[in-house]
Amino acid sequence: MSDNAIVKDNGREITLSVPEPFDFGQNLVYLARSPNECLYRIDGDRLYKAIPIDSGETPVVEIRSDSASTMTIRFLGDTEPSGQAGRDAVIRYVRDWFDLDTDLAPFYRLAASDPLLGPAAELFNGLRCMGIPDLFEAMSWGIIGQQINLAFAYTLKRRLVETFGPRIECEGETYYLFPSAERIARLEPEELDELRMTARKNEYLVGVARLIAGGSLTKANLLALGNLRAAEKALVGIRGIGPWTANYVLMRCLRMTEAFPIDDVGLHQAIRHAAGMDRKPTRAELLAMAAGWAGWEAYATFYLWRHLY
Repeated sequence: MSDNAIVKDNGREITLSVPEPFDFGQNLVYLARSPNECLYRIDGDRLYKAIPIDSGETPVVEIRSDSASTMTIRFLGDTEPSGQAGRDAVIRYVRDWFDLDTDLAPFYRLAASDPLLGPAAELFNGLRCMGIPDLFEAMSWGIIGQQINLAFAYTLKRRLVETFGPRIECEGETYYLFPSAERIARLEPEELDELRMTARKNEYLVGVARLIAGGSLTKANLLALGNLRAAEKALVGIRGIGPWTANYVLMRCLRMTEAFPIDDVGLHQAIRHAAGMDRKPTRAELLAMAAGWAGWEAYATFYLWRHLY
């Protein structure tokens, strides 16, 4: 976190500087794409979420943007962290969630000359690749979403969160947190049957939870591998994690801008729309279209997805 990230900190509120280009409203549109979302809520132009931090505290925050260059975090109720370490953890989470530490200037230069990305970059200027900072949550979302439509994926996530996740009451609202890897690791796969996922997905979730809870699978270890190919190889070596899920995690959690979920059905639909095609692109066509996206495939995917909602 850069020293100049904090513009103002008056205790109850922390105002952060945000890099250009950034448009809070564009990111809210993405976050509002499903009415079945259970881990945050949006009210007008404000975002509300409970954020777990290592101290065991659970701050509940309102996030708003009062200007094009700032974003403000306000602590609700009596959930303000008790120490500076907790405040710093909240700031890190928000910056990671909104991907505020990525310089998008190279992506916008690339997009300007690309027939698919150019229009998307203009239409959705300021959109950031909204992340999933927690590794277990990111991998779970990838597993849950395998081979089903987005609406049903959100339904399954809600069932998992409301059944096994902690919750906090604040100012008359209930806020849920994603269940920890440690919580799910203590279960047997059949204990997830009530969620109505497939037996295989139950096994995959518990297996990943046990790897993370046991310390053999961590975000730090994956990043320490040093490059996307090594991290992808490590992930696809895990039962239930194929190339699509691995690249989704690398994109949304590990923040590797070259991650490319090339087999994503939504991406195919988005390209069909953006390119005015009467069918989905073939893999060869996708590779040809993506030839100029090198190093920014994750952002290209995210911006093209935006056509779908």
